[in-house]
Amino acid sequence: MKRMKIHILLSAIALILPSLLTGQTLQVKPPVRFLALGDSYTIGHSVPANERWPIQLRDSLESRGVNVQETNVIATTGWRTDNLLDAITDKKLDRENYNLVSLLIGVNDQYQRRPIAHYEPLFRELLDSCLRYAAFDTSSVFIVSIPDYAYTPFGQRSINPNQISLQLDEYNAINKRVAEEYGVQYFDITPISREGLDEKDLVAPDELHPSSYQYTLWVQKILNYLEENSLISPSKSKLTNELKIYPLPARQMIRVEGLEEMNLDQIRVLNVKGQIQKIGDLSDPQDMEIDISQLNAGTYFLQVFQKNLLVAKGRFVVQ
Repeated sequence: MKRMKIHILLSAIALILPSLLTGQTLQVKPPVRFLALGDSYTIGHSVPANERWPIQLRDSLESRGVNVQETNVIATTGWRTDNLLDAITDKKLDRENYNLVSLLIGVNDQYQRRPIAHYEPLFRELLDSCLRYAAFDTSSVFIVSIPDYAYTPFGQRSINPNQISLQLDEYNAINKRVAEEYGVQYFDITPISREGLDEKDLVAPDELHPSSYQYTLWVQKILNYLEENSLISPSKSKLTNELKIYPLPARQMIRVEGLEEMNLDQIRVLNVKGQIQKIGDLSDPQDMEIDISQLNAGTYFLQVFQKNLLVAKGRFVVQ
């Protein structure tokens, strides 16, 4: 069997900076394994379960011939960023293999009057988790902005609705800036929510949360982006290949399959914190063996690049 010779350089990088992540356009890669993280806006408070926006997105993708294998919604009404962080830590999602991950969080930090200075570090930690669950594939992660509840009957009954909008603008400025820094897609749905006073059907019967119709408009915004960029055709199923890595768990060496007929130029090995452990050049990826004897026990992610774009990924465990 033909074996590829690969020269791996041990990296001295302690932490991977956001700028080192390869930012790519959001892509839908069947079979889709979708993880949606958030609060009441993601769980769809006051609307039927099948009309939550993540479920509407799933159904819309399926109607376009995209195979959605799994949809996991982790969200609860009233959750702040710290609540969501605690919840996903308990669920051990690192063991899963998602290729579409969304994050929408922050309104309860504002509503419960948490210091805004607390928001950014927690949001960054959540985004780090999202990237880890997607094997550090930035093209599999997207952020949704926080809607503005000042434009609802409930918000209008507050002492200062305009102050709510100003504060949410600050929160959204943070999550948008962080998303751009990390190179992940950002969808600004806040302007849609600010039509709620003029278009009553955008607000749920509880006079606070978005209606099913408003969620439909959010999903349409996401779909329009994907369709305009030809990113949801079923023929795109090999945008990012899943590598076959064995043995699992491994001790000294791993062998990788699934790189045939690709013009590849770089390989990276990352740990669960996103720290680059190894970087190497590729030339003839018919059958690849990698020396992992210097890695500590744990879970790792293997990424393969073609002209600085991530084209194949996988995970393995060192025993």
